[in-house]
Amino acid sequence: MSLFQAFDISSSGMTAQRFRTDIIAENVANSTTTRDEDGDVYTRQVVTFEEKRLTKIQHILNSKRGDFVGDGVKVVSVEEDTDNEYVVEYDPSHPDADEYGYVTYPNVNIVTEMTNLIDASRSYEANATAFDAAKSIFQSGLNIGQ
Repeated sequence: MSLFQAFDISSSGMTAQRFRTDIIAENVANSTTTRDEDGDVYTRQVVTFEEKRLTKIQHILNSKRGDFVGDGVKVVSVEEDTDNEYVVEYDPSHPDADEYGYVTYPNVNIVTEMTNLIDASRSYEANATAFDAAKSIFQSGLNIGQ
């Protein structure tokens, strides 16, 4: 694995986790949004990652050299969470209450979002540490030639 590939892997991880943090922040900000511009209840967003694939020729060259490393991570999609139910509460005074007095709130659980935020933050920190380690190794290699 080349040193620049280590930089690419770490930076792609940091970029992906920063994007995930943005989506989590959006979920938290809309945790009480009962109606968007279309009149629908906000639905929690979930980020999906995938390993970046090398091109076929890069994969062949790496396998001939004995390199079997990845090439980082990328965001594949941001999808609506359909696994969790919306929260329905009785509040007849709310402007978005239905004819029975129930208000539908987003399927955002603040505890889950904060846990995911901690996970994204720790992953970002791990990638930043790996980036700094690769940079330190690179600088040490350059100092050897002096």
